[in-house]
Amino acid sequence: MTNTFTLDDIKDAASRIHAYIVRTPTVSLKQSGLKDLLPKNCTTTLKLELLQMSGSFKARGNLLSLMALTSDQLENGVTAASGGNHALALAWAAKTLGTTAKIAIPKSADPIRIEGCRALGAELVLCESIHTAFTTMDKIAKNESRSIIHPFEGRSMSLGGATCGLEMFQDMPDMDIAILPVGGGGLISGISTALKLLNPEIGIYGVEPFGADSMFRSFQSGSPQCIEKVDTIADSLGSPTALPFSFALTKANVSDIVRVTDDELRDTMRLMNRGLKIMPEPACAASLAGAIGPLKSVCKGKKIALLACGSNISLEKFTHLTR
Repeated sequence: MTNTFTLDDIKDAASRIHAYIVRTPTVSLKQSGLKDLLPKNCTTTLKLELLQMSGSFKARGNLLSLMALTSDQLENGVTAASGGNHALALAWAAKTLGTTAKIAIPKSADPIRIEGCRALGAELVLCESIHTAFTTMDKIAKNESRSIIHPFEGRSMSLGGATCGLEMFQDMPDMDIAILPVGGGGLISGISTALKLLNPEIGIYGVEPFGADSMFRSFQSGSPQCIEKVDTIADSLGSPTALPFSFALTKANVSDIVRVTDDELRDTMRLMNRGLKIMPEPACAASLAGAIGPLKSVCKGKKIALLACGSNISLEKFTHLTR
């Protein structure tokens, strides 16, 4: 395919953001209550990307996106529409590189995300829904000449994911299988590309919620698909569409996409909270939910790499979702 990237491109991207981001750690899943639920005779390692700047992997792609702008574009600032991790990551990246961010965000977004964006210096426009947020974003871009930073589609976003994949391989070079969450596709497109360049034998699987399964449907049809409605507690995975660049990379490198229910995500959130003493948002639980659910038989006897992709969730919302 055109517009893809090489291992040298990934290493160059990693070196450019190295001074700004956290080299997030990994942990072996041997804890009581976790190990018994995992596939038999497997070794499982989880990368804690929830410890990343702005609380998710999206710090990587947003930073690379802003680094790709011209000086005039940085002077004019950036904009986006987001209800969560993308908004926080863009606010952080804008502050880090000395530009401004004006973000359209739904009023219904978790207050911790709204407050976090403001604390990072972003100007927020509160909207009635995510749909009106995108309309507002377009108006901001037109009226103020701000650059739109897409939440997942494009070279920089996939390269951001690829830098995370490079770290995963460095920490887990003997992995047989990687299981990754899927939203729009920026993360899995990048990580899967990096892992296949490093070891083509690695099996890579994506996990989507049933209520936001645009990538699953795209895999079934062979081309990017849209869904009519997003209906899942995993708002960070709630993309209504797959798009050409990230879909093509994902389709070229990923073995399969599986789906999990919201109840499976809730159960895994509780499991991670008890076993690892962390407070994951639903998206953060997707990778493990896939390993102990629909991919359990595939993982039997294998060395498995998982990703805790981020966690920007208030105690109130976590408690509400897991009670």
